[in-house]
Amino acid sequence: MAFDDVEDLHGFLESLKDLAPTVPDEVTSFMLRTTGSSCDDIRLVRLISLSAQKLLASICHDAYQIHKRKLLSLPKPQRISAADRRPVLTSEDLAEALQEHGFNLRRPAYFVDPQTAGPSAQ
Repeated sequence: MAFDDVEDLHGFLESLKDLAPTVPDEVTSFMLRTTGSSCDDIRLVRLISLSAQKLLASICHDAYQIHKRKLLSLPKPQRISAADRRPVLTSEDLAEALQEHGFNLRRPAYFVDPQTAGPSAQ
């Protein structure tokens, strides 16, 4: 979105005051504080929330497209019937969609079980 003049930009920023983003302001403010940033301007917090919402929607859309592509690549006898076509978000589809956006979703090489690790793990 490009703004031709300052008035357009100012109008857009003022319209953010009335926006109710999917990601709540409190969550965005908390995440900003955990990264070492702080912002008192609600318009900027909502702009960040709006961009996070756009990113989440894009990732979900890409995961859905990957799911559909995998279904179409199956041979006809293995395809799901029309009654059972409800899409399911799997971690494999999500990982592939996240990778397209530059995120790496990998499990840790090992897990520590607190019950068997001893007293220092608790």
